[in-house]
Parts: sequence; C-alpha cells; structure tokens
Amino acid sequence: MSESTSHAGGGDTFDLSQFYQVFFEEAGENLELMEQQLLAIDVDAPDGEALNSIFRCAHSVKGGAATFGFKDVAELTHQMETLLDKLRRNELVLAAPMVDVLLQAGDALKALLGRHQNGGEGEVVDTTELLDAIRAMAHGQVAPAPAAAPAPATSAPLAAPATRTLELRVGPLDNPATAQDVVDVFAEIDGLGTIEPIDGGEAADGMRRFKVTTDSSDEDLIDLFSFHVSREHVSLLPLGPGYGFHAGAPGAPAQTAHAGFGFFDSAPGAPAAGATPVAAAAPKAESRTSRTAAAAAPAEATTLRVSVERVDQLINLVGELVITQAMLAQTSAKVDPALYQQLAAGLADLNRNTRNLQESVMSIRMIPMSVVFNRFPRMLRDLAAKLDKKVEFVTEGEATELDKGLVEKITDPLTHLVRNSCDHGIELPAERLAKGKAAAGTVTLTASHQGGSIVIEVRDDGKGLSRPKLLTKARERGMDAPDSMTDGEVWNLIFAPGFSTAEVVTDVSGRGVGMDVVMKNITALGGRVEIESAEGFGMVVRVRLPLTLAIMDGMSVAVASECYVLPLSSVVESFQIQPDTIRTIGGSGRVVQVRGEYMPVIALDEVFDVPRFGQAGGGAVVVVVEAEGHRAALLVDELLGQQQVVVKNLESNYRRVAGVSGATIMGDGHVALILDVGALARRSRH
Repeated sequence: MSESTSHAGGGDTFDLSQFYQVFFEEAGENLELMEQQLLAIDVDAPDGEALNSIFRCAHSVKGGAATFGFKDVAELTHQMETLLDKLRRNELVLAAPMVDVLLQAGDALKALLGRHQNGGEGEVVDTTELLDAIRAMAHGQVAPAPAAAPAPATSAPLAAPATRTLELRVGPLDNPATAQDVVDVFAEIDGLGTIEPIDGGEAADGMRRFKVTTDSSDEDLIDLFSFHVSREHVSLLPLGPGYGFHAGAPGAPAQTAHAGFGFFDSAPGAPAAGATPVAAAAPKAESRTSRTAAAAAPAEATTLRVSVERVDQLINLVGELVITQAMLAQTSAKVDPALYQQLAAGLADLNRNTRNLQESVMSIRMIPMSVVFNRFPRMLRDLAAKLDKKVEFVTEGEATELDKGLVEKITDPLTHLVRNSCDHGIELPAERLAKGKAAAGTVTLTASHQGGSIVIEVRDDGKGLSRPKLLTKARERGMDAPDSMTDGEVWNLIFAPGFSTAEVVTDVSGRGVGMDVVMKNITALGGRVEIESAEGFGMVVRVRLPLTLAIMDGMSVAVASECYVLPLSSVVESFQIQPDTIRTIGGSGRVVQVRGEYMPVIALDEVFDVPRFGQAGGGAVVVVVEAEGHRAALLVDELLGQQQVVVKNLESNYRRVAGVSGATIMGDGHVALILDVGALARRSRH
C-alpha cells in the first residue's frame, strides 16, 4: 500500500490540468440538466424534488470550480445556491423573474467555463449585475432580470452590417467541385442569406465565383467557409455591375485579367491596379479569428464518453463468453487429447484469448484511486488557508483500482466528506495546542479492497462528533431524538436532509447540504456509510461499496455437496489439518494456531447449514483468508480449483444473503455462491 502526504498551505505543487476536461464535461452536463429543469418547473406549484435537484447541480459545479480555483464560477454558483436554498426550504416563493435570472446565470456560467476551457481566451463576462440581482432576490426583493449574458457557444460578430451583396471567390482548388461544400454549408444555415454561382460553373483556372447576399460580417463568413476550404483559398470582394462574368458570357467585357484574381480591368467598379481585395484578415486578426473558429469547432476528442449501460452490456457478454469457455473446457477434459489434438489446441487458444479479452474489457472501467485523490490537496490547501487552519493530507491505497462508474459517482460524496473533515473536524491551531495536540491536523483518505467490498475511509484527528450537540440540534428541528438512542443512531442524524451543526452559513458549510447527498449517492450505489467518532479525538467516515467487478479470479471449495467461491485476493494459504489441533475457548468459540498465530475457525457447513445426507463430517482442509485487517480459518472439505468466475448480483435476482456477496455459474451449469469474506471475518470476531 502506498502512502503520500501533503501539507495544506504550501509544499508540493499539484498539476490539476489533467482533470480539467472531466470537470468541464461534468459541469456542462449539470448546467444542461439545470436548464432543462428550470424550463420545466411550474412557477405556481414548484416541485420540491426539482428544486433540490437544481440546487445539487449548482452545488456540484461550485465544488468542482472551487477545487480548480475558478473563483468567478464559484462565486456565481454560491449566490445561486443561496437563492435556491431558500426556495427549497420554502423561505421564499418562486417567481418567474427568479427562473429568468437563474437561466441567465446558467448562460453566464457556460460563458465563464468556456473562457477557462480556452485558457482565458474570449470575451470577458461581467457578472456584477447578475450577482446583484440574485442577492436582491435572495433577500426577498423580486426585481426584473438583468440583460441576458452573451451566449457562450457562439463567437461574437465583429460587426453587424446591413444586408449587402458580395462576390465570394473560392480557389484555386485542385478539385473545383469542393467549392460545392461551401454552397451546401451556407445554404444549411437559416437566415444567413442567399448564394448563387456567377461563373456559369466554369473553373478553368481552378477558381469558383459566387454571388452572396447576407448581413453577416466578412470575418464570420470566412470562419464559416474555412471549415471546408483553407482560409487562404477564400476571399470576399465587393460586387459591382458588369463584372464577375466568365469570359465569353453574354455582356461580358473584354478580358484583361488582373494577375492572380481574374478581374476584368474594364469592368465598372474593378479595383485599381495594385489594390488588395477583402480577403482573409491580416495576420493579427487572422490569429484571433482562427482561435475563434477553433473554439467554435468541436475539439477533437481524446476520449470517448460511453454510457455505463453499454459498457455493462459488453462486460456481461464477455462474462457469458467466459462461462461458455469454462463449460467447453470442462467437457473437453473428458475426451482423449491424443485423438483430438486440434480441438485441444483450439480450446487452449480460446482460453487464452478469452482471458485477454476479459482483461481488456475490464480495464476500460478500472482506474486507480489516485485520479480521485489528487483532486483534494489543492482544495484542502485553499480551504485550510480560508479557515486559518493547518492541515496535513495523507492518502493511502492510491493504486487501488476502482470501477470508473463508481469513481464518477463517488467523487462528489468524497468531496463533501473531505471538506467536512477540514471545516467541522479539524480545530484551529491554538485550540489544538490547548488540547495537547499538534498544531496541524491530519485528514487521511484511504482506499482498499476488503473481500467482496471496496472500502474508502475519510479520517481526521479533530474534535469528533458531540452527542449532546447533535441531540439538541435534532430536537430544535423537530426530529425524534430520545436520550436512549445509541451512539451509532446519534451519528446517523447528520444524514438527515438540511441537518447542519454549523453556526454560520458560508461558502464552505452551513447549508445542510453534504451528508444527505453522501448518503443519497452511496445508497443509490447499493453501498452503506458507517461513522465512528470519539469526541475530542476525531472521526472516521467509512464508505463501503459492493463488489462491482463483473469477472474475478476465485478459488472454488467444496462443502458436502455444495460449491462455494472465495475471492482469490482474500486467500492467504490452505493446508490439511487434524481435528485435534482445533481448540475450543469460552465454551463455543474455536481457534487454530497457524505459525504461532491464533485465528478464529469458521466451519462453512455450520454457517450455511449445509446438509450432509449421511456423509462423514468434513473440515479436513483449512483455507486462511484475510479481510479488514484480520485473518480467519475457513473449514472446507475439498479444494476444487482456481478459475475465473462471472459475478452475478444476488440481490437483484433474489435477495441479500448474510455472508454472501454474489453468485456465479460454474462450468457444469450449477450455481455457486461467492462468499463475502469480510462479513464472515466480522462474524467470527463478534
């Protein structure tokens, strides 16, 4: 397990640019969802869950913006939160101007994020008026919405001339037919104007000429056309009477071609010798407009965003392939390999290719926890400086790989937990010194695989939770909180929606949002949240998520006529044992000594009440497993082998079973249960 430490407020510099793209994509999705819900909301009878969802969208954007140091985005979303928080608490009544100003704030956020994504390039967005309007509304003053913010996705035109007629020249081109792409893209945009050829289709010199009637600026048109033809091959010129005809056309003047442009000198309105037509802009302007075009054009994707459902479907298909391969392998074991050499060779290749395919597919979803952990040092450093605290950030288990779908959904809850540890948990340096602690507090973030679960812990050595304070706060909110509640039940009060122990509302805490979002998101993933706390010493929030790996390496064991699968990552060793080496303690518990260490004995036939139907008592083989930092000895009858198994969710197909994390289909078609080693180890301890 690797471990790294960083000091908030100074020290190592972390490069957060690798996470920018993910943040911009997530922020864009949140803003789109917020806009859709704002447009769909009923102003006269707003839905409470819709307001909560809009609030969470703004909160998620603010959290990411604060992490990356985008202060303008964080400030705007903070004010939006204040207004939305009062709306969802029914402290204010929703009005149409509020929806308008929130929609405009969403547009402004898109523009601000667009500038950050383009490295600060683009038009500066002034949100002063917007912020004042939101603050006024949050204080109950419903004022008209300010002027709409500029749309972020389009380039601001450099000029807005009246309708005019121009000559468009495209070329010289190796393939003059390419000019038709310019005509098509112009015609596809409604309201842009009209375009028609004025050269009769003749392109002997590789040039094509068109008459364009439009009210768009030259720069906008050149940007548009340069999507299909390079900028140096596009030029716009004033169109006067009598020129623009190809040679030989009726009414065409005598041709005295102007070098390089194909003008007729005798044509009325033709430019004087040496005059430069309105072509692509000068170098400086070209640089600016090319950046605008680059910003308008979709960036070449370096990653492919695929829905989790599609990846799950692919993994399920590979899982079925693994099951089929196992069945073929088990069937082929009964035939003579000497007679069926080609079949045996083909099955060996199938086995190898299936494993390689499985590893490749699984790697699509698996990413190291370091991708998540590296987001927090900067956030903690800024937060500690804002709160005048000293905080050390320690990470353990960064190499632990987690399913990408889980990473995307666990990032926001972890952000809340880490911020809460710094804000609510860690005391001020003077207060810590008075208690005999070090001036700098420690926030520790760990990740590990424990049996059939993935466990992420956020620990701090701060002041911990105060039982009396939580009970008092709960009673003030009208919650049922008798003194007879256990500590665990009291700690769980902080998961109530809107519950907060903060005295002052800031942009860090005090809104009652955070822990309820954590519980909501973790529960949606099928996981659970556990809290341990000791007042004055600190707190641990443990997030335990179910195993989502669709395919895993396992060891199959036999207990009477039943077959069980142990995660190979939890198996330490196995050996035969004599019954007299097992000792009984306390009248019921049993232990066995393995290399000088006593460990609890778990008889699987007793745990799962496996009938033996007259078979002799088993338990001749001990499998030593490790989970949650503890070891246990499992008594089984026989080791059947090691193979890849496909994990099927037992809860969605049946129900939760104690001591079981999932099920799989073996090569002979029988169903085998995958044991939750962590649950078995906890059972042996308790």
